Amino acid sequence: MILRSNLSAKFDAVPAPARAAFWITLAGFFFTISMVSVRKVSVDMHVLETVMFRSIFGIAFMVPWLVRKGLSGIKTKRLGLLAIRGSLAYFVTYFYFAAAALIPLADLTSITFTRPILGTIAAILILREVAGARRWSAIIVGFIGMLIIVRPGFVDVNVGILLVLCGVMFQTCNTVIVKMLTRTEDPDTIVLYHTLFILPLSIIPAIYVWQNPTLEQWGWFAIIGAAGILTQRCMTRAFVAADATYVLALSYLRLPIAALVGFVVFSEIPVIWVWLGASIICASSAYIAHRESILDHKQTKEEPSTS
Repeated sequence: MILRSNLSAKFDAVPAPARAAFWITLAGFFFTISMVSVRKVSVDMHVLETVMFRSIFGIAFMVPWLVRKGLSGIKTKRLGLLAIRGSLAYFVTYFYFAAAALIPLADLTSITFTRPILGTIAAILILREVAGARRWSAIIVGFIGMLIIVRPGFVDVNVGILLVLCGVMFQTCNTVIVKMLTRTEDPDTIVLYHTLFILPLSIIPAIYVWQNPTLEQWGWFAIIGAAGILTQRCMTRAFVAADATYVLALSYLRLPIAALVGFVVFSEIPVIWVWLGASIICASSAYIAHRESILDHKQTKEEPSTS
């Protein structure tokens, strides 16, 4: 316990932008693992059933935390907002899971990068956050990198791309809601309710396509549930560490992770446009992370003198 407290204290002393970068990178890794597992199980299992089992195993993996926290883990004054978030999350999960079986992981991930554009605008309008020129520049540059990968008008757009775009629209709304919730709620409480509200919405659709899972499929469902929960826990901590526009800009780091995992697991070799776009995206993310760290350090040094 003492070691854990010391590590936690040292981590809390790290500048907020660096902590956000750490959490968003982990979130990208677990998100990719989840998509890999979905593709593995979707060969013989309907996506609606996969969504349900993802929620069931997600809740199971949250039980140890809930036992440790007790009733304080489920206390909230914002149940309505949590319910809205969970309902939107059901559709996000369905769209992403369905798309994972149709398009390469790098393509799926790159298309989700339309979310920072919409999310930044929503954060400014709803959360009243200030996005400076450097953030806007990094987001725009990253978006150009995404366009290089997708190349609209130059390659055919399939159903998988449309499904991801639908998921992005729902997830953009959820991004703003999560940032609002992190102001008053514990990150893990947000994650718990996220999964709890998805489950009842997923049961009835799953019944209509039900088939008994094999032993191997049970294993994949467990991985999907664990990776899904870890993705959410990392994401909420990123939003606690930094504001929404910064976290969304750093989400570009998911792409090289997805491209690497897609190559290792499925032998998906991204075309030159994917690597070119990924390089642009990584450069924009690294730049904004560096600038935010400098600004955060300056602000920390100035606070004592202004008090």
